[in-house]
Parts: sequence; C-alpha cells; structure tokens
Amino acid sequence: MDDMVTLEGAGLGATIRAWRERLSPSTVGLSSGRPRRAVGLRREELAERAGVSVDYVVRLEQGRATAPSAQVVASLARALGLSAAERDHLHRLAGLVAPDDTPIPDRIPPGVHRVLNRLGDVAVAVFAADWQLIWWNHGWAALVGDPSTSPPELRNFARERFPVGSDQARIASWPVHVHNSEESDRAIVSDLRRASGRHPHDTRLAELIRVLTEGSPTFARLWASGTVAAHREDRKTIEHPGVGLVEVDCDVLTDGDSDLKIVVLTAAPGSVDEARLKLAMASSEAPDGRVGRS
Repeated sequence: MDDMVTLEGAGLGATIRAWRERLSPSTVGLSSGRPRRAVGLRREELAERAGVSVDYVVRLEQGRATAPSAQVVASLARALGLSAAERDHLHRLAGLVAPDDTPIPDRIPPGVHRVLNRLGDVAVAVFAADWQLIWWNHGWAALVGDPSTSPPELRNFARERFPVGSDQARIASWPVHVHNSEESDRAIVSDLRRASGRHPHDTRLAELIRVLTEGSPTFARLWASGTVAAHREDRKTIEHPGVGLVEVDCDVLTDGDSDLKIVVLTAAPGSVDEARLKLAMASSEAPDGRVGRS
C-alpha cells in the first residue's frame, strides 16, 4: 500500500485537468472553431502552448507521469494562465520548490554569521545562489588572495570557471587547480539551473546565464544538456606565492532557506598542507570582506 495518500481530485493530474478545463479558448486567443465536446482547452492545445507533447499531457493527467521538471511545470503554469499562488501549488504538487519572485538574497542570516565568525582558523567564503561572492573571512583572503582587488560584479565563481573573452572575473588572486574539474563544472551549471527555477525573475542571474551561454562553449554545452549534479566536495591545489603548493579539501554547505553556499577550505590535520595553510594565514593582513548585491 502506498504511504502517500492523495485526496481524490487534488493530485497533480487532476489539478492540471481542472485548470485546463476552466480555461476558455477565447481567453488565450484561440478560435472556438467547430463545436467542442471538451470543456475548456483541448489537451493538444495545452501541449502546444506549453511546448510539450500531447502524450505527455495525457500521461500527466492520468497520473502515469508524476515528476515533471521545473521547466515543464513553469511552462504549464504559463500556458494555463495560473496566478502566482496557483503556480506555486503546481510546483508543490510536482514535488518541486516553488519559484521565488524576489531577487536572489545576498543577506547572511545573523545565526549563520555568528557561526562564520567563530571559524577563525578556517578559510571560508559565502556565495549567493548564483555563485556571486558575498562574504569571505581573513583565512580565505590569506589562502587564495584578497577578492576585494577584483570589481564586485566580477566576483562570481561561475564567471571565473567559465571565462568569456577578456573577462577578468576572479575570486582568487593566484592559480587554484580543481582535481575533478568536469564534475565541478557540472555542479556549477546544475546550481545555476536550480537557481533559475527558484528565482525566475532575477535579473542578475538572467544576465549571468546569458553571458555564459553566449560566450563560453563549455557552459553552453553543459547548459543545453540539462545537466544535473549534486557534487558538493572537491580537492584543490593552491599555488600560494608565499608558502608554495597547498592542497585543501573543499566542502560546500548550503543554507536551505536562502540557497547560500558556504565554501570551506581545510587541510588534513598534521599535514604539510595544514602547516602551510597556517603560515599563509599568520603572514597575511588581508581583512574579512563583504559585498552586497551589485
């Protein structure tokens, strides 16, 4: 027996059908044409408006397709002329996080800030949902270089990983080598895809995706493939000009409410890398930093 209990007529398929049947053809600019037996829009009309196949609409309404993507749900919401509340409900029925009409937040909650301030001996930076750098501590600046030397609008990890033309975007002042670059690239693109679903009207994110799609063949290829990844850890080697090569583990912690990405760089205890990391931090006078929304 299913653990999931759905009220009759309240599930995903039944709801889509109810919304389709309430929408008159004239409302969306369609001619009524020959007499209709169906109430509201026909399935093929909804499919055409949403850019999906008629068969997929049938399977959705019959409950044989239960996990549409965020892109399909957004297209259905537009085709059905849903209100914001109805759109959010459709996302929840599909098991998705409803999109947020507000801009991507750059604010760090006070509780998270208190935790960050207690990580004095760890290199930490905080990124927004679109990988815009919004905060870093002394350890981060000491290890990878002071990000404040780069213009605020260029402090974006995605723009650094997928350079466009003469774009000087950087969050590191010296070379940082990622040990598994292909997986890391996929994770970044996947993060931006999720962010675009949750913040569909964010102008900064839209501009970032436009620039990278038009200017970076690698990003364009990964974006077009609909790549999805959940890579949240990596190993990096940093070419520090003062202490030499430093190998660190990179872990990404996510604050669920605001999609903040807390990136933590640490070295293995008792290793040469840990000693070099501590030396870099002790010899640096780079301050903590923060940048608001650009």
